[in-house]
Amino acid sequence: MSAGDNVLQAKALLAKTSTKAPFDWRRTPGLGVATGSVFAFLYLPLIVLSIYSFNGGDQVTVWSHVSLRWFREIFRNDAIQLATWNSLIVATAATIISTICAICAAMALERGARLAGRNLSISLIAMPLVVPEIVTAVATLIFFTSIGLKLGIGNLIVAHTVFCIPFAMLPIRARLREMGEAAETAARDLYASEWKVFWTVTLPLLMPAVLSGVMLAFVTSLDDFIISQMVADPGMTTLPMYIYGMIRLGVKPEVNAVSTLLLLASMTLVGGAYLLSKYKK
Repeated sequence: MSAGDNVLQAKALLAKTSTKAPFDWRRTPGLGVATGSVFAFLYLPLIVLSIYSFNGGDQVTVWSHVSLRWFREIFRNDAIQLATWNSLIVATAATIISTICAICAAMALERGARLAGRNLSISLIAMPLVVPEIVTAVATLIFFTSIGLKLGIGNLIVAHTVFCIPFAMLPIRARLREMGEAAETAARDLYASEWKVFWTVTLPLLMPAVLSGVMLAFVTSLDDFIISQMVADPGMTTLPMYIYGMIRLGVKPEVNAVSTLLLLASMTLVGGAYLLSKYKK
């Protein structure tokens, strides 16, 4: 075999190797079964709960017939309505305050001067995401007791605000980093003041991330139980606390309906946050 033939064979082998499809981890043996098992473990209980919320019988886990009976019952229950209003008030106030704080923090971290302690500040803001919630709840209770803070529902708003700030800040900071500073620099070159740049350029470009952060903060506050249980004054009940109280007194079909509505609200907000995070314009 001549040297020319060897060269041609080497080139053919190289071309065949280069056109080979790259490794696809999705074809790993058993990955589909493992993924399906994880999703079943996570979501089958929620599906069963939602199905039994339409059970018209008096037993929680004994199917009788399809009915909206327990949904009608919860709309007639004054205690549930009061707990729901408390949750909405706390979640709305905490979301507004935490989002404003998150915007300021994100702007300082991404658009401010690179000062010493920046990384430490980021870690401190994100600490509620990694610290066990029970630790945060106990620390907040001890702090409020030490300073004698007695604001009623205001205690819950303050506690939820601190806990929601990192959830609101994550998409906002990511959006600031992604969109760069070209548009803001162009506005400054046209003699716009810093406030003018923020209100007419930065904030409109940031709005999808802001709305995403709002939804994440709202659903985090709405679903919270541990911090609310620790911090709330006697008689101050949120919806998750009321559901827990119902379970302690004996599981009733009414719990399924309340849990389904709370689950639906959470899924709607989280889904909206995901869609807004993908919105680029």
